[in-house]
Amino acid sequence: MTDFTMQTDAEGVATITWDVPGKSMNVLSEEGIRTLDGLIDQALADPAVKGIVITSGKPDFAAGMDLNVIGALKEKGGAEAIFGLVSQLHAVLRKIERAGMDPKTLKGGKPIAAALPGTALGIGLELPLATHRVFAADNPKAKIGLPEIMVGIFPGAGGTTRLVRKLGAMQAAPLLLEGKLSDPKGAKSAGIIDEVVADPVAAAHEWVLKATDADIVKPWDAKGYKMPGGAPYHPAGFMTFLGANAMVMGKTMGVYPAARALLSAVYEGAQVPFDTALRIEARWFTNVLMNPSSGNMIRSLFINKEALEKGANRPDVPDEKVRKVGILGAGMMGAGIAYVSAMAGIEVVLIDAKQEAADKGKAYSTGLLDKAISRKKSTEEKKAEVLGRITATTDYAALEGCDLIVEAVFEDVGVKADVTKKAEAVIPQTAIFATNTSTLPIGELAKASTRPEQFIGIHFFSPVDKMMLVEIIKGAQTGPRAVAKALDFVRQIRKTPIVVNDARFFYANRCIIPYINEGIRMVGEGVNPTLIENAAKMMGMPLGPLQLVDETSIDLGVKIAKATRAAMGDAYPDGAVDEVIFAMADKGRMGKKANAGFYAYDEAGKRLGLWDELGANWPQSDDQPELTEVQHRLMMAQALEAVRALEAGVLEDIREGDVGAILGWGFAPWSGGPFGWLDMLGAERAVQVADALAETHGERFAAPALLREMAQKGESFYGRFGADRKRAA
Repeated sequence: MTDFTMQTDAEGVATITWDVPGKSMNVLSEEGIRTLDGLIDQALADPAVKGIVITSGKPDFAAGMDLNVIGALKEKGGAEAIFGLVSQLHAVLRKIERAGMDPKTLKGGKPIAAALPGTALGIGLELPLATHRVFAADNPKAKIGLPEIMVGIFPGAGGTTRLVRKLGAMQAAPLLLEGKLSDPKGAKSAGIIDEVVADPVAAAHEWVLKATDADIVKPWDAKGYKMPGGAPYHPAGFMTFLGANAMVMGKTMGVYPAARALLSAVYEGAQVPFDTALRIEARWFTNVLMNPSSGNMIRSLFINKEALEKGANRPDVPDEKVRKVGILGAGMMGAGIAYVSAMAGIEVVLIDAKQEAADKGKAYSTGLLDKAISRKKSTEEKKAEVLGRITATTDYAALEGCDLIVEAVFEDVGVKADVTKKAEAVIPQTAIFATNTSTLPIGELAKASTRPEQFIGIHFFSPVDKMMLVEIIKGAQTGPRAVAKALDFVRQIRKTPIVVNDARFFYANRCIIPYINEGIRMVGEGVNPTLIENAAKMMGMPLGPLQLVDETSIDLGVKIAKATRAAMGDAYPDGAVDEVIFAMADKGRMGKKANAGFYAYDEAGKRLGLWDELGANWPQSDDQPELTEVQHRLMMAQALEAVRALEAGVLEDIREGDVGAILGWGFAPWSGGPFGWLDMLGAERAVQVADALAETHGERFAAPALLREMAQKGESFYGRFGADRKRAA
């Protein structure tokens, strides 16, 4: 079977159906491009064919280009191979667009329409944009857009050039630079597609039989075309491009090459004829793909993320789909877990010590659903259905029949032990017990269980409904069925899992705490706080360390510091950090929740800027460090800890290390994660940077033995520990 097939009916309409065998969603491959090209040639050459409809044999139209194909091309043929493939694709889509018409008179072409049954993303929208009219099903669940920027590239199959010429640079900007997606009605309102109908194939079929020569000439091919909003040399257009450049630099801090390349392709392409603009787009697209950043982003945010979500590291045990989940603790975390579980169709028992607290936990779901309804993203019927799955109670007997328990009570060993015993007295012997904790050792918590092989850690990130990462922690006695159950549950609630082994702070907090601490330490040293925060953002971190500790709360930092100091004794390394953070807590500056932290806030909680008395409490040094040194301290604090986690066996798969870092705390997504960043830097250079920092700032920057060994051997992390290689001992 081929990816595209064609049938011509008695009325002379050729229907080309895209239906990739063995895949739930259509993606475009090299072979698919060639097949589509041949069918278009055949239809245009056949005098019996009056028009063409391109549609999908699946519920959705297409998810985009097969990025694995692009990655393979990059490895084998480099820039020349990529540019060749993109140029070939441009030629096919341009053939669809021109449809056999006379290049001078623009007459004699055959109408070609796209009929979209559902979601159309990336090339799944670029292909329809090349047709003469786009019909989409009235399917509110469908998503239409060009999200390539989210994985470090931009629409390179003509989508950038066509959308800008169709809408103008200003209207196209959020779609291209932010990857904004719309439902079909929103896409029609924005001018991206033409019609939203009940039966897009029938509507497209009817249209192609009635279309005239004038109906199939694209505006940019017609004489006298002018770009909406003005070209770059037009006064209005000049202001648009000036503002777009400022916006891109403001949002990306210059570290995302795809955004800059996209803007260059648009700016340069807007000043030349359409076909020349396509070649410019192809060159910039190739430039981006040859940049290590795009390769790393594609690998982590697409290939590796998808592999983990599909169970790349799932034990080989039978299906462990969750049918009924018991959640112990109806606070912010428990309430969030209840919401995402109920949304996934799972029956939920939400337990708290007091009925009032349990009801409040259920009310959290009510609030989120009401907000979704107000934004027309849900309905009253859906709300009733979801809330109907949640039972809020104080009665542990309601846990009978639960196949998974998620304990989310206060971070106290004694409290967690108490609810563990109460739950295990009721739940089936086969049930898996998961504890939601961010710091407490799983082995210690498992002591309260009579079934340690069925006891596992599940670390959710707050807020649960928004954060995509879930960290699954194996205790020393955790069995494979518990791991499989946790992974299957995470898949059901549509999150991305990573699996790590039990150790202090697990993986995510193990890496993020040193980042926060390094920022706080620099405040105590007299480094300008503005320099600290901007240095982090200029490396692609979403939040500077001082803003991050405000968001997570300073008193939580104090609590973690005290617990860590008690556990480590004389080996505790962060006394200098404690001097600052304890003093902040003593002043009542507990962070955002108190409207007072390293930042100042107004009464409504809006962040106003860094606290103006920071300098009075920790005077700034006259001799400020170089920007690069501050950046190296902040990045290496995280990356070296990730290497130590791999070295110690906490991490078993570097894919989980990179995906977890980006989704869990926003580690410089442009880099592909800490291991991707170290590979870009090179192990030898990374050791040089670490050694220099260690000499100046202390042993916390000492290069791990693994990294030093790799530098000596000229190895990279993905070369040594990639998906097809096992982790070395």
